[in-house]
Amino acid sequence: MPSSEKIKELQEISRQLRMDVLQMLHKAKSGHTGGPLGMMEMMVALYFYKMHHDPKNPLWEDRDRFILANGHTAPALYACLAHAGYFPKSEFQNLRQLGSPLQGHPKRKPEWGIEMSTGSLGQGLSIANGLALAARLDKRSTRIYSMHSDGEAQEGMLWEGAMSAGFRKLDNRCCLLDFNNVQIDGFNKDIKDVSPLDEKFRAFGWQVFTIDGNNMEEVVSALDEAEKVKGKPTMIIAKTLIGKGVSIFENKPAYHGVTPSDAELELALEELNRITPS
Repeated sequence: MPSSEKIKELQEISRQLRMDVLQMLHKAKSGHTGGPLGMMEMMVALYFYKMHHDPKNPLWEDRDRFILANGHTAPALYACLAHAGYFPKSEFQNLRQLGSPLQGHPKRKPEWGIEMSTGSLGQGLSIANGLALAARLDKRSTRIYSMHSDGEAQEGMLWEGAMSAGFRKLDNRCCLLDFNNVQIDGFNKDIKDVSPLDEKFRAFGWQVFTIDGNNMEEVVSALDEAEKVKGKPTMIIAKTLIGKGVSIFENKPAYHGVTPSDAELELALEELNRITPS
């Protein structure tokens, strides 16, 4: 477990990046607001605590890889990569613009830290499996991380990948699943309930951790424990609050796929500015 000072540092980065996400989405006037805010602690813990990567040498062969399977939450990834130094934050102004590297879903650009084009829900888990198999064949210590959504767990492709990772005992694989129980048409439980996910992944041979995904201490602890698991892939099911950090967005399906208005952005930034890392 890192020091309390490190936890506060990660919490503060999360707060800053939530503001970056809101500002780039407001400028684009297109995109998804709730998801990127809800899963920010996990993204920050990966990029600023757990993963081995080097923005000054983005193509370093022994780097850990990250695949954003729920590609519609790309602003959270872009905020992390820019904060880490892969590209300037001025690029946020070009989110979702024609010809921009920062598309609504990730477009592969490894020199900017974007490892793979994603967006078709369910596909990213198998892409990450392929990277993990390659790393094992090359005898590299690289770990492969991927982020998924609970809505994505409604897709058949995700379960094909889950079956393969368990069968092949990919212990260099770690998935994080953002379980906010909300998708664009409403609450998951009213559309297609995917629970109990922990039992399903265990049935496919995974080691499962269930945590509060907005609690930074629990997130970093789960990532540390996942790294110790041998002989099976690991799944971190993170219960989160969609729209976390902004009261008008929290736990509201309506803000899954819309961007903040001028007034909403002003209110959101005021709320986030009042937050002090505990």
